[in-house]
Amino acid sequence: MTKQKKWLLSCIAIAAFLAIVYVLEATIPKSSQWSMLFTVLEKGSIYALVAVSMNLVNGFTGLFSLGQAGFMLIGAYSYAIFTIPVAQRAAVYQYFDGGLIQFTLPVFVSILIAGIVAAVFAFLIGLPVLRLKSDYLAIATLGFAEIIRAIFQWNTLGPITNGSNLLRKFATYQSALFPIIACGICIAIICLLINSSYGRAFKAIREDEIAAEAMGINLFKHKQMSFVISSFFAGIGGALLAMFQTTIQASAFKAAMTYEFLLIVVIGGMGSVTGSIIASYLFIACREWWLRFLDSEAYIGDFKVPLLRAGFRNVVFAIIIMVIVLFYRQGIMGTREFSWEGLLRWFRNLPKNIKNLPNMFKRKRKKEAQINE
Repeated sequence: MTKQKKWLLSCIAIAAFLAIVYVLEATIPKSSQWSMLFTVLEKGSIYALVAVSMNLVNGFTGLFSLGQAGFMLIGAYSYAIFTIPVAQRAAVYQYFDGGLIQFTLPVFVSILIAGIVAAVFAFLIGLPVLRLKSDYLAIATLGFAEIIRAIFQWNTLGPITNGSNLLRKFATYQSALFPIIACGICIAIICLLINSSYGRAFKAIREDEIAAEAMGINLFKHKQMSFVISSFFAGIGGALLAMFQTTIQASAFKAAMTYEFLLIVVIGGMGSVTGSIIASYLFIACREWWLRFLDSEAYIGDFKVPLLRAGFRNVVFAIIIMVIVLFYRQGIMGTREFSWEGLLRWFRNLPKNIKNLPNMFKRKRKKEAQINE
């Protein structure tokens, strides 16, 4: 298949998807049970952007960073602070005399500022911590994320951040197409970077730092570039998440949020953009929609279905994740990416694969037993 045909098919698929979302949004009422579909599409798109940005550092560059929630917090607050209308600031900053900033910026400018501010913080944080490796880097970035969260809740900075209180009344979007398109553009830019000479340098660092340095690659420069770019898009993801939630509070951006993105990256495949996108939508769909019924009690006649109660959804969700990790050690996609040839080949081989499924599991168990021996 020629490159022109691939581009044409991709453009047609994207246009068709956006058209379907537009039609569904215009026809499905917000009170319908299917309205959860838009939650999955919107939040899944935002999570996909942040997961891909994290994959740029952890999967493609081989660093182990756990500071994504902190950079999302910076982006979310930067966006919210600059888009609260001046007339509403007295109500939002009621404990801090209306706040220090008394002007409003356009939405798109504020989104860019959110990414830039997160990138500046990442640059400053990266100067000391990127000289560390492996677990030490993970602990350092996680620590900085927690410090940032504590600082943003500090009442001394209340005239800017509103302390530990909610930020609200900032600009939000009206259509589900906005986060989908915005995240799609950002992910496309990350893909262009990965396929450029800088992306090849990132992969070389991941494979072997000594060999990469021998080839003339400046290790610290490229690590810092990957870290800053990843944080820039995490900041944009934080701004979009703030728009989705309509209110933000620093206490929500805990380490558990970073672990969610790390989980998505691992399930999708370290070093696979496609895997991170697929895993993000599956993660949000399972957590927010498909398994929600498990948290409610159910009766069949007079018989109460056992186990169904608040919190049981998380138990089932954890079991599903363990099954995926057991049978897909390298994630859903591994290091592979979506391709039209691969999709056509998969459909052609589907009947044969279904028929050979029992034998495939037997070979896999036999191979794992040999490895364990």
